[in-house]
Amino acid sequence: MLGAIIGDIVGSRFEFDETPEEGFELFTDTCSYTDDTVCTVAIADAVMNKRPYKDALLDWCQRYPYPKGGYGRLFYQWLHSDNPQPQNSFGNGSAMRVSAIGWLYDDYHEILRQAEQSAIVSHCHREGIKGAQCVAIVIYWLRTVRLTKDEIESAVKRKFGYELPPLEDIYKIGNEGHFDSTCQETVPDALRCFLESQNFEDALRTAVLAKGDTDTKAAICGSIAEAYYEIPEELIEKAYSYLPSDMLEIIEQFYSTTQNKMNE
Repeated sequence: MLGAIIGDIVGSRFEFDETPEEGFELFTDTCSYTDDTVCTVAIADAVMNKRPYKDALLDWCQRYPYPKGGYGRLFYQWLHSDNPQPQNSFGNGSAMRVSAIGWLYDDYHEILRQAEQSAIVSHCHREGIKGAQCVAIVIYWLRTVRLTKDEIESAVKRKFGYELPPLEDIYKIGNEGHFDSTCQETVPDALRCFLESQNFEDALRTAVLAKGDTDTKAAICGSIAEAYYEIPEELIEKAYSYLPSDMLEIIEQFYSTTQNKMNE
């Protein structure tokens, strides 16, 4: 969960305002949490406190109506409709918020089901659901060591049909100004960035340097990287400084819950 949030904060200043360069500073005063963090917290809250996914998303997004960068157009319409109904969306929002599900459930089929349920309240297109399921399952595979890092690419292709593009191709289209906003682009790109990384910080840097939707790409990459690498304590402490107290309460509950599961 923190992997997604740290990735979101680190990537936030590059989506609209700045161009990342090698060796960029991870945290500056122009960084902030975005809708990615708000929605990630909402999904964790829903699972741990037995709230419907729709209710938790509406609650948290109404608490924080103006995160850095705002909400995507279709999701904004969903939030502000009188009776929010699933939209035929395959935007990457379903994948960037799902990380807690990969940690809080321990059964493969239940993770697929919960990831689908978390997506369809706002993203009912098959690609939107698949993106969420893929991210949650890869987290599950890695944290339980059911698959090694080297086995992830073939498993993702076999289960979800994603072809992971070479990193040089991702960087090329990013440098050309292409903005990736769909699950079918952002999820494979984020996975490739993780697979090419050497540690947690390197994974975030690799994702941000791919440009495009930097906060979401880094959030998805970071959520996966957390299941494989240790997050440096200084990055956690720095990310905490950007977050309000109610989000920190959910994060604390999440890590207490996962630690208790590990001790059982």
